[in-house]
Amino acid sequence: MSRLQVVSGKGGTGKTTVAAALALALATEGKRTLLVEVEGRQGIAQLFETEALPYEERKIAVAPGGGEVYALAIDPELALLDYLQMFYKLGGAGRALKKLGAIDFATTIAPGVRDVLLTGKACEAVRRKDRNGRFVYDYVVMDAPPTGRITRFLNVNDEVAGLARIGPIHNQAQAVMRVLKSPETAVHLVTLLEEMPVQETADGIAELRAARLPTGRVIVNMVRPRALDADALELVAAVPRSSVARALSSAGLGGARRGGHAERLVDPLLAQAEEYAERYTLETGQRAVLADLGAPLHELPLLTEGMDLAGLYRMARQLREQGVS
Repeated sequence: MSRLQVVSGKGGTGKTTVAAALALALATEGKRTLLVEVEGRQGIAQLFETEALPYEERKIAVAPGGGEVYALAIDPELALLDYLQMFYKLGGAGRALKKLGAIDFATTIAPGVRDVLLTGKACEAVRRKDRNGRFVYDYVVMDAPPTGRITRFLNVNDEVAGLARIGPIHNQAQAVMRVLKSPETAVHLVTLLEEMPVQETADGIAELRAARLPTGRVIVNMVRPRALDADALELVAAVPRSSVARALSSAGLGGARRGGHAERLVDPLLAQAEEYAERYTLETGQRAVLADLGAPLHELPLLTEGMDLAGLYRMARQLREQGVS
């Protein structure tokens, strides 16, 4: 299992939720995981029902078996101050630059600097060791930008390395890319069984592979339960309307006479069956598209009661049961 787990997906697919569940799953049995947020939305804090995350690594959950999940919301301005202090020992001068707006200017205007700082901070956590030479974190999980931007986000370090051919920035970019393009990293894509997210997932995998970035798993989220299989749907389509009314009457749902209660239930039931058949056909086709991508495929069910902390732990358990952790 790669030590840096990057999670991306089209907006609305639940990628942040999957990233959080994955962090819990990986922390099982005494492991320690760092969950990193790079988009400044504080989605992790909301999921774990805690206060907004500061720019520091903070324990937010205990996994089954005593493992721990830490979280970090990376602020690009503060990350740049760390960077300047690390390489140039600016101290108070760095804080003065922030007050003058120079830090915001650098992260907004300088090509790729912002993304180098975000990915660089995560890669530093992957490589960090304690005094005994052991990794501080067994795994780092990054809640990354959406699929449409993920390849550029991860590959931007190559662009920066090309612009700055010597010096600390060049060295930092090269060090980050050594992690991101190695077996230490896996980029997972979250999708739904719908045409647009599936197409974006297929495009995303193609772009990642073209950039020689390591693709991981495809995780299908919010999968609705299968009420009927293909054979049952064929039977529903072929059964006469009158037979449905008699079956309803036999079940005690009103008389079968014209205009009776059972008669009035037939049309809504058949309409619902037709709607389900359309969705079944669509989802079957999308599953086939995903299967052709050549990536391990996993499914997480729709939590009809909504997402809360207990639901997050259930998702983590399902990921473990499917061998994701």
